[in-house]
Amino acid sequence: MNAIEKYELEELENNSVEEKPAFEINNLDSLNWAFRKISALNAQKTEIETLAAAEKQRIAEWEQKETSSIKDSISFFEAAIQKYHSEELQADPKKKTITTPYGKSKSTTSKEQPEKLNEAAVLEHLKANELQQFVQVKETLKWADLKKSVSIVELENGSKQCVDETGQIVPGVGVKPTTTTFKVEV
Repeated sequence: MNAIEKYELEELENNSVEEKPAFEINNLDSLNWAFRKISALNAQKTEIETLAAAEKQRIAEWEQKETSSIKDSISFFEAAIQKYHSEELQADPKKKTITTPYGKSKSTTSKEQPEKLNEAAVLEHLKANELQQFVQVKETLKWADLKKSVSIVELENGSKQCVDETGQIVPGVGVKPTTTTFKVEV
């Protein structure tokens, strides 16, 4: 804010608009006066916003610095809990949840299931094998329906593939392996 803008704000404070409810612009001088006041107020507003943005950035950096070691410690303890729970789950598959007065460790296991890798290849396969019930009118894949109808088979080489109702391998569909996830609640 320059000296002229400061002067305009001081003049505005001394002659508050609220004190003059009948203020009107009736000539070029009063119009010019109003423009000067708006310009000075905009400069003051920009100055405040700039200062606030700088302070917000400084506070965000401080917060990041203060919480980073805490987040690292939480991650360390969660990993240790997951390792312990995984070992307990291997020893007793029924131990899906371990509870203490201060928190819980929950495990969730999902079965292997078909995974869409290349929708275009799947669509091409379905058309070629006249499996139109899995293709929508606008030629998009009805993934939920197809996923229910395919089977996962293990090949001679030990790999797993998805096959359709006709027994053919469906290109563009892989097998998502069985996974176990852990959730720590405090």
